[in-house]
Amino acid sequence: MEKMIECKNVVFKYSTGEEGIEKLAIDGLNLEVSKGEFLVILGHNGSGKSTVAKHMNALLTPTEGTVIVNGLDTSDENNIWDIRSTAGMVFQNPDNQLVATIVEEDVAFGPENLGIPPQEIRERVDAALEKVGMSEYKRHAPHLLSGGQKQRIAIAGILAMQPKCIIFDEPTAMLDPSGRKEVINNIKELNKKHGITVILITHYMDEAAEADRVIVMDKGKAIIEGVPRDVFSHVETMKKIGLDVPQVTEICYELRKAGIDIDTKILNVNEMVSALCQLK
Repeated sequence: MEKMIECKNVVFKYSTGEEGIEKLAIDGLNLEVSKGEFLVILGHNGSGKSTVAKHMNALLTPTEGTVIVNGLDTSDENNIWDIRSTAGMVFQNPDNQLVATIVEEDVAFGPENLGIPPQEIRERVDAALEKVGMSEYKRHAPHLLSGGQKQRIAIAGILAMQPKCIIFDEPTAMLDPSGRKEVINNIKELNKKHGITVILITHYMDEAAEADRVIVMDKGKAIIEGVPRDVFSHVETMKKIGLDVPQVTEICYELRKAGIDIDTKILNVNEMVSALCQLK
């Protein structure tokens, strides 16, 4: 498949503020993201996952190695504008991305900065709000909306710029369960229905289980990679680096340890029920 993003031997070091001391945030990362893929990057705090996200949008550039976004090298300053138009980014706190006092004006902010003609901006804003299910709120004040609604407006603002790829850096971390569900459903729809490449940085295992592929990071390296079923079957490794696995996967793992012959690649309750019913 065609590549949307490619990281080749990426190393990123940053100064800790103490004289002469550098910290290694990414350590020789090799990673490819295909066009149209839904990729989740997992890792505990300090694993390097958010640093990787910022490289995909050229907010950071590698100390060593190369990051290519849709054929453009992020270390070339002449490419920055095109890269950020291609790969939009949604952050953890939606309040940090809302800039206007009316929802539709906020969504129009990005296209206006791209110099899009007014009539096309109107069409893009309406289409973006429709995609995130927020058309009826276009004349509302963003600060009066719920957390989940604000995050959907932030996503609409990125969509109005018509990116080919969206990087979500823990977009549900500050939301309640219903807000999380709203946003994840939106993300899945953007990927499956509209073909937008999605990279989701998260620490929620149930969100990761929805992905096409999962990469687990620890100490700046990718240590496990594969489809969710295979990744979550590495229960001991996940726990060792401070990550959970879906509850049903862990139950199956414990049953297996107790001598019960059950598949350890189960991801949801329905599969668990079916597997238990088939036990002799």
